Amino acid sequence: MSSLFKRNRKLLVFFGVFSIITLSAFYMVLKPRKSLPVYNPSDINPELVDTTIQHIALNHTIADFAFKNQNGKIITQKEYEDKIYVADFFFTTCKTICPRMTNNMVWLQNKIKNNPHVKLVSFSVTPDIDSVSVLKKYAVQKGVIDSKWNLLTGNKKDIYYLARTSFLVVKTGKPEELYDMVHTENFVLVDRKKRIRGYYDGTNLNGPTEEGIKNISQLLEDIEFLCTEKD
Repeated sequence: MSSLFKRNRKLLVFFGVFSIITLSAFYMVLKPRKSLPVYNPSDINPELVDTTIQHIALNHTIADFAFKNQNGKIITQKEYEDKIYVADFFFTTCKTICPRMTNNMVWLQNKIKNNPHVKLVSFSVTPDIDSVSVLKKYAVQKGVIDSKWNLLTGNKKDIYYLARTSFLVVKTGKPEELYDMVHTENFVLVDRKKRIRGYYDGTNLNGPTEEGIKNISQLLEDIEFLCTEKD
């Protein structure tokens, strides 16, 4: 019996190794691969989408824009060309959700500051108050890294239009105040092709979430995934 085992030991080892390799290969094939959806206006709550584009179900991208940042520099989509970026809408005098959103964006900034493929942008929804000088003071207080994160101000109508027709994140204000914006807590993840790939609760760093809603720690994971995603 012992001699039989010795004679067949190599064969047993071979079959053992072969079985492990085969099972591993099956696991890799059957293992669900991570993917992120591409969002279009028809996928989003209509309250957040301009009525003129609510029917669009394909090929939605972020439109070009031009606004001043905290240093008075005109920032356009060129600044984000071939970049993955996260966008949100805020205002410096907000006392409700904005402080938590900004703190979480600061956390995210510190996580991606050494990643050359990722940037951040925040649009003021009260640009008449948030002048360049106000944004600069706010940026200094929050530790904004100018090369990674732009705080933008400009024409209120243009910012409203961008929020409603590109990022799809802002509810309309009162009918008599057409361009008043009721901004949401959403952070928006945009890929290198200017497509929306995710929405995240900007007030929730790493806490439990409702089904279909992601927190900021999960946003960081999705950013890292997009950095490796092939076209």
